[in-house]
Amino acid sequence: MPDVLDASPYDALLLLSFGGPEGPDDVVPFLENVTRGRGIPKERLKEVGQHYFRFGGVSPINDQNRALLDALRKDFAEHGLDLPVYWGNRNWAPYLTDTLREMVQDGRRRILVLTTSAYASYSGCRQYRENLADALAALEAEGLELPKVDKLRHYFNHPGFVEPMIEGVIRSLADLPEDVRDGAHIAFCTHSIPTTAADTSGPVEDHGDGGAYVAQHLDVARVIADAVRERTGVDHPWQLVYQSRSGAPHIPWLGPDICDHLEERHAAGVPAVVMAPIGFVSDHMEVLYDLDTEATAKAEELGLPVRRSATVGDDPRFAAAVRELILERAATERGQDVARCALGALGPSHDVCPVGCCPARTPRPAAAGADSPYA
Repeated sequence: MPDVLDASPYDALLLLSFGGPEGPDDVVPFLENVTRGRGIPKERLKEVGQHYFRFGGVSPINDQNRALLDALRKDFAEHGLDLPVYWGNRNWAPYLTDTLREMVQDGRRRILVLTTSAYASYSGCRQYRENLADALAALEAEGLELPKVDKLRHYFNHPGFVEPMIEGVIRSLADLPEDVRDGAHIAFCTHSIPTTAADTSGPVEDHGDGGAYVAQHLDVARVIADAVRERTGVDHPWQLVYQSRSGAPHIPWLGPDICDHLEERHAAGVPAVVMAPIGFVSDHMEVLYDLDTEATAKAEELGLPVRRSATVGDDPRFAAAVRELILERAATERGQDVARCALGALGPSHDVCPVGCCPARTPRPAAAGADSPYA
């Protein structure tokens, strides 16, 4: 039997994710949840929903979260970590508020949160913290005893997150035809966000051109590119590129877009491209549509060989990384010194989001941070 690992003072882990439709009838209601307050007509949502309808109205993200839950529970059991794992979503069932209510009713009082977003940004961190504050306010209005909620640090540079991506890129390069393999370019892909959101991402001291969001992605890309060179003996050129832009055309977003980038690389004589979606934890809709469908079609139109490397998903190394992050945070809460794993130049991220970190355009309460109303 494994030794029992100490997660105290925490008594539960909450996997917090975006959510997605699980059938055609769910698509428009799901998009209404995502865009609530923006006044977008239902007919426009039906147009946007074509990405989902193309795949039977089902987003893969929920099944991928179920697989991650299974991987986490398996890892915890095998290593003697007695910590129950729950799952809640921002925009679809199981809804965050319902899951938090269940946790409270189960007697959970100190909760750690793992979000399915590895990097600092408003939409990838603070918005989740705002959702947590909204859920806690709802439970408070119901007269329930509120738990103390903390969020695990950003894990973008944890070895258990990065190593599977390194191997994924190497496998994709090996899958290219031999005559184009050594000259292949690596396009490290992530979700585009408005440049104003990027510039204010991370703590205040990190604000500036691209903020923590761009800096963190660039650091991971360098780590992966260096590892690929060391393990294959080939120095592949690379660039950070973006995908999944939405919103008004006049608002500047991070670029270049992956499809524009493929055209540019083809025009420059690059013989092949590996698309590496380092900004995504799993193969959800942005990966399936924007890379596997749209960008791949663009590459075929150009006659440019492309491969898309795997996301981390439910890789056992990622599950092990989550376990390590839990034990690290628990030990810190108990006042112990602990080694923090991180690759690259930036080092481990902060445990508690400071005031001014990834600010919203319209200030709203956010839990699990230095400015939390639910300390």
